[in-house]
Amino acid sequence: MTSEFVYHSHFWLEEPEPDNPFAARHCYCHGYDVYGQVITRAGWFEYLLLLFQGQRPSPEQCRLLATLAKVLANPGPRDASVRAAMNAGVSGTTPSSALIAALAAGSGQYGGGQEVTVWLQWWQALGADLPAWQARIANPEVEEIPDIWLPMEHCPGFDPNGDSTPTPVCQALDALATQAPAQGAVTWLSNEYQALEQATGYPLAMVGVASAALADLGLEPDQATMLYLILRLPGAAVHALEQKRLGWKLFPYYGPAIQLLNDPNTPDPTREGVSP
Repeated sequence: MTSEFVYHSHFWLEEPEPDNPFAARHCYCHGYDVYGQVITRAGWFEYLLLLFQGQRPSPEQCRLLATLAKVLANPGPRDASVRAAMNAGVSGTTPSSALIAALAAGSGQYGGGQEVTVWLQWWQALGADLPAWQARIANPEVEEIPDIWLPMEHCPGFDPNGDSTPTPVCQALDALATQAPAQGAVTWLSNEYQALEQATGYPLAMVGVASAALADLGLEPDQATMLYLILRLPGAAVHALEQKRLGWKLFPYYGPAIQLLNDPNTPDPTREGVSP
């Protein structure tokens, strides 16, 4: 007597090989033959949106996601998730540990994945109603449902430690606005972000720009958060690999450590086989 393993999925179907039930013969994603059709006829971003949304995306959606992927590909060493990956890399740990560190540090409420979740929840509730956003910023609502996250201490999508809108944020917003729908979140944010900055007292951050683009892609908050985290991993990976090669003596420390590294009595790390 044999028993079959039953796997329940609304988007993925596998047919086993006739001589090996542990290997798939055909794989279908929302009805599309992945290895027979998708990988030869669809682009990466088309397949990615198909996985998340369950239907073939439009060319406009694919172009918007492609632009967003370039915007988020490398948050840079000032970002907490990249710094976490660099710390993992310089320690000599495994590559997977560096990526996990980046995901953990990049999942929070300051430029992280949870901020994307909250921004999309606000967008779903408030839409393109600027006075409603201004009212919510002035009197943020506390979630009644218990959660592991503490209430947000700043308006999602804005930098509580910034003084002015960084140039890359403005450039990314302009680039995405050329790909976004005319009545969507990116276009609205492009037109109203200065009014929002006045209301919140903080400059727009890259996480706000990305959140608007993810909303225009039609993603739910949890979907948007996961995709946001995924798209930021390439930069974390290459910074971790580079820092592993450079070693701890060339790690970009802040504060008094900078003076220590600039001290002429400090041994030159390049003389010990480390190239800058």
